[in-house]
Parts: sequence; structure tokens; C-alpha cells
Amino acid sequence: MMTTVKRKIVKIDEEKCTGCGACVIPCAEGAIEIVHGKARLISEKLCDGAGFCLGICPEGAIVVEERTAEPFSLAAVEEHMKESESSAPVLECIRCGTPENETVLIPCRKDGESVWVCVRCLPPLIHGAGH
Repeated sequence: MMTTVKRKIVKIDEEKCTGCGACVIPCAEGAIEIVHGKARLISEKLCDGAGFCLGICPEGAIVVEERTAEPFSLAAVEEHMKESESSAPVLECIRCGTPENETVLIPCRKDGESVWVCVRCLPPLIHGAGH
């Protein structure tokens, strides 16, 4: 039988979620992934309830609520992150190609597509400078 406790945990409103992926980056535990075009909490035990994903969601689709859920598990997070590292594609800046392990990448929309831009290349894109 699964143990549950009353605690704070994120809730994602599927109706409001556009699947932009902005909430995935600030989730240090990897508890949120984009599944079938929508953000999903993939496991309650991966979510620490800190809510770093809240402020970045442009649609207000994420809230932290107190409810009965599986307890947070640091061991589960470590295992999940180990698995994710080996299977996840390396993201790169669309402008300069710098990989995510060498810079901070920010999700944005360009020509209707979700893309990643490094912090060095973002200002010229915002201000209209070409590359």
C-alpha cells in the first residue's frame, strides 16, 4: 500500500496549459515534463512543492495546493535525474548553438515555435539585431 501525507504539491490546470515548457526548466527535481503537448506532473514523489514553476508559467496554469499525496523522495529525484541525463537530448541555443551545459537557456517562441535561446543571444533578439 502506498503511503500518503498531507503536503504542498503543484497542480497543473490542463485547460490553461499551452505546453510552452517554461515550467520544466525551474523544476530542479524534474517532476514536470511536456507530455502530449501539455505540462504534466510525472510523479508526486518528485515534486517538493517549492513552486519555482509558478511564476514562470505565462498562462497561470500552475498552483501549489495542500493535499494528500505521496511523500517527496530525494532518492526518487536522484534516480530520475540519473535516468533523464542519459536519455535527454542536449538543448542548444538556436542562435549560437551553445549547449545547455555551458550556458543558461531560456525558452521562448519564434515564428510560432518553442525554441531555446542563451542569455548572451537573447538581448540582440529582443532588440532586433541580426546574427
